Amino acid sequence: MELLFRTEAVGVVVLMLCLQSSVSSAQDCPSTHDLLNSLRQVEKMLVVHEASYQQGLRSLRKKISALHNSTMAIFKAASCPKPEAPAHGRRLGRVFGVGHEIHFLCKPGYELIGPRTRVCLDSLKWSGQQPMCRRFNSSDNSLASFTPAAPSSSTSTSTSSSSSSSSFPASAALLASSSSSSSSSASSPSTPSSSSPTSSSPTASVRPSHCTHFLGSTRCTCDVGFTISGRDNNICTDIDECRLFPLGQPGRLCVHQCVNTPGSFHCFCPVGYDLARDGRSCTDVNECENQRNNCTVNQICVNTNGGFQCVTVECPQMKNATYIKTSPTRCERNPCMLGDKPCTQAPNSISFHFLSVVSNMSAPRVLFRVSAARVLGDTLRFGLAGGRGRGHFSVQRSGRQTGTLLLVTPINGPATLEAEVEMSELEHNTLLGRYLTKVTLFVSPYEF
Repeated sequence: MELLFRTEAVGVVVLMLCLQSSVSSAQDCPSTHDLLNSLRQVEKMLVVHEASYQQGLRSLRKKISALHNSTMAIFKAASCPKPEAPAHGRRLGRVFGVGHEIHFLCKPGYELIGPRTRVCLDSLKWSGQQPMCRRFNSSDNSLASFTPAAPSSSTSTSTSSSSSSSSFPASAALLASSSSSSSSSASSPSTPSSSSPTSSSPTASVRPSHCTHFLGSTRCTCDVGFTISGRDNNICTDIDECRLFPLGQPGRLCVHQCVNTPGSFHCFCPVGYDLARDGRSCTDVNECENQRNNCTVNQICVNTNGGFQCVTVECPQMKNATYIKTSPTRCERNPCMLGDKPCTQAPNSISFHFLSVVSNMSAPRVLFRVSAARVLGDTLRFGLAGGRGRGHFSVQRSGRQTGTLLLVTPINGPATLEAEVEMSELEHNTLLGRYLTKVTLFVSPYEF
């Protein structure tokens, strides 16, 4: 149509030029009637060409559509059915042809039970079983057969009742294995075993690979937690994750103890800890809150990292002053006789506080703050009065009425240290009162 408009515009221009030059050469210009006839003929010709172009375009589109449908029919004929993504997970891969792979992932907080990778076989079926996503530390009994063998009771009797453990998914082979192979790699926790918990049996650590044949080539794969080996890539050998990621190294698998199992690993926690939801970290058990302690009524239960302490708070016996217990963790000095200077120089009050820290905690670090509720004098002084391990502590003033106890050097546990923070109140350099705070630090043997 744009070409038609341009043609009409050209015709109008020619007509105007002819009219302007009609005086000199009227015989050279066609008449208006002839010019309009010519334009109508050009218009008809353009309409015919446009109709032919549209018909050719429709024909080309039909051929492209037919070619696409025939190609898809051939492609679908050699494809596996579309697999579903597991609940709380996702599937990676959109090509389902023979020899192609798809992969599966789980959302954070879930672990994959089954193969992470499946291959479309020549039989137009997917290798392995359909995987699923399970929450960490799930207690679903239907998944019990998929967990690796528990540590043997012959070598871990002392830890079986005092430590916690968690099992990771062994591999897809545990889902698709036969009854004979599953019995060698999974057993009831109550079934005794003679093997060491830090090693696995050779039959469970080595298994045949999964091979597929396509267009004259062979492709062999292993389940998760195994690596392919052998002359013909026909053997899958267990990967020792605990040896690859040793304790104390960045990216370690377990914060305490790692035990390798076929296709996976276990994490163990020491006495006084429970395994966290991630299956790798350890969470302290608060024995004081859940009544798992043997402290008496007159004692205070102090929860520590990996245990507890039963402490008895007693007021000190001094020659020139006597104290009375006003709370479970505070002693107040009895009034002094008039003119009894040694009595007035004794601490007005003694407070007891107990802290629990991990071993080798970074320093410097604030441990405790001492503050005066009200000030009668014009000066407050803070300092260390004594205690065991004074070289690890320091006292700094952090406000007009506040002093801070600092840990200045790391402490390697287990250890128990004490620091006595003294706050003195003065008026014109005359002592008005002394207030003593005894801080006891329980250092765990572990760094978590």
